[in-house]
Amino acid sequence: MLVSQNRPRNLNWYHSGPLLFGDWGTSRLYVLGLAFFYTAHASIYYILAMGVIMAGVAWAYTIVCREFPDGGGVYSSAKQISRVLAVTGATLLLCDYIVTASLSTVEAFHYFGVPEGWAMPLSIVAIVILGVVNWYGSENAGRFALGIAVTAMAASLIIGLMCIPFVKEGIKTVSWSDVAKNTNWERWTSLVQIMLALSGVEAVSNMTGLMKEPVARTAKKTIWPVLAEVVILNAVFALALAGLPMLAGKHTPDFVTYGTAAVPSDVQQYRDTAVRVLGIEAGQHYFGPAAGLIFGKIAAIVFGLLLLSATNTVIVGMISVTYSLSRDKELPAGFSKLNYAGVPWWGLVVATVAPIIVLLFVSDVILLADLYAVGVVGAICINIFCCVFNRKIQVKRWERGGLLVVGLVMLATEITIVSTKHHAAYFAGGMVALVLAIRWGLHTFSPPASEPLAVPAAGWLAQLKAAVNKPGPGPRIMVAARGRDNAEYAVDLASRRKAALFGLFIRRLQVADVTPGNIPLIDDDTEAQEALGTLSVLASQAGVPFLPIYVTSRDIAGEILDYTVTFGCDTLIMGKSRRAVFSRALGGDVLAQVAAQLPEGISLVTRASSTAPRQPLAPSLPEKPSAPREKSDDDDVASPS
Repeated sequence: MLVSQNRPRNLNWYHSGPLLFGDWGTSRLYVLGLAFFYTAHASIYYILAMGVIMAGVAWAYTIVCREFPDGGGVYSSAKQISRVLAVTGATLLLCDYIVTASLSTVEAFHYFGVPEGWAMPLSIVAIVILGVVNWYGSENAGRFALGIAVTAMAASLIIGLMCIPFVKEGIKTVSWSDVAKNTNWERWTSLVQIMLALSGVEAVSNMTGLMKEPVARTAKKTIWPVLAEVVILNAVFALALAGLPMLAGKHTPDFVTYGTAAVPSDVQQYRDTAVRVLGIEAGQHYFGPAAGLIFGKIAAIVFGLLLLSATNTVIVGMISVTYSLSRDKELPAGFSKLNYAGVPWWGLVVATVAPIIVLLFVSDVILLADLYAVGVVGAICINIFCCVFNRKIQVKRWERGGLLVVGLVMLATEITIVSTKHHAAYFAGGMVALVLAIRWGLHTFSPPASEPLAVPAAGWLAQLKAAVNKPGPGPRIMVAARGRDNAEYAVDLASRRKAALFGLFIRRLQVADVTPGNIPLIDDDTEAQEALGTLSVLASQAGVPFLPIYVTSRDIAGEILDYTVTFGCDTLIMGKSRRAVFSRALGGDVLAQVAAQLPEGISLVTRASSTAPRQPLAPSLPEKPSAPREKSDDDDVASPS
């Protein structure tokens, strides 16, 4: 009997909420300045209108999350309608992710206060460093993102309260005439300029595969508090920005004065780092010039780190999208090849290089914002319309009507962006054309898939599925299956102790939003088949009861501890890692984590792998079990901790 299990659902709303804010909430760090840049003292009207649209989209995504509880976002919803549409939606999401990484990193260094000429090269260095960190599948990145998001939420609330005096002044300056836009079309295009405030909402649909059930309830408790925070504080900050002494008398929008050309440093400061400016001004209002400046810069560093965390998140998102497309044979198979840490390395390379290429050509915030909106709005539009027209999902009639209204607003926004921002249209259209061309080439020139053959009786998978020697009462040993050497030792030890043996293989997968059906299975995991199959053959030859276990998870240490305790094992055998110290520091030292948390009464046996690995054991050529041997210098048995 083969035990196989996918990743657990362990993401609660109070975890996913801050993570969503880390994506969705970062948009205010540049949207507020852009709103005042385009519309001056009429900006509050546009921010409030944007809040209404955000509420509609948020409501739509509560339905998306409810109907697609296994994750995947736009790719999952569109795949039920059309494969080409799904690839198009996924590519638009990739466009959003690529520009998000570029814009967020540049803005991070703006918030850090580095000189303008250094922002772009430092951004490239930062993206490369994040790529290296993600190569090792750092678990610490997730904890860092959660911590920074919570800290940034607290900093936003504090600054919002401190900005109340400026809010009062801002209310006095509100003027519709200041917008300098006379026609409804001009007003609409001004609103479209800040539609990038929607960026990040798609992230919640990509979390549902890990959310605690019922997913619909967890998603609602994730979305609504974050929406309330973003909308309310956006309005507060917009009024406060308009009430600052340096901006209160500005009655002509700076966009009308300067356009997209170079702007003076004071204009660039509020346009690109509005919340930093608010933090410094509020701090100086309460604490004086020196202390207030320090307060504002500390808050700005927190927001800069939040932006870098958002960059890291979208790098993981790009890896996930390309991984899902590859698993579905829409991209080359290399995008689903995993490295030791469970990271699809082709996807990581692309996710790191693509934002750098964008920065080499475009590093201005205004131009990046144009490229930004076309991807996120297009992905949201496709996702919502697929829910409207998909009759297989359980959506009420009034819900379909509401989704249709929201979808039409998104469609009008996308058409406006494409017709007025030609560089954005070329960028998104070129990306979609490239991916569809690759897809066409794969489907046209790849050899036709043959009918799946029955697993031969002598194969590893057949050996595992035929392992019916179910362990009974008595001593039990768990071995983390990775190599022939440890397999022989584990079987010898189990034979001497007359114990049952459990073989655990954990396929580490550092992918956030895998679509349904794309979680790796042991059926196509040859390394797992060989590792568990070797144990099965050796155990069968030695007459040792054996149970193979295959798990897909991000938390290796947690799964080892969980299964060891669940099956009542008194001994755990693990191999010592041969990875470099730097690799273990980034990716986590599994052995140390297990040793620190192993319950009392369970012995931990750690063994160094042999320097000269043996040839794998063929199940069709049985060998005699090796004679039990005494503990060697390579063995290290830890007493129960």
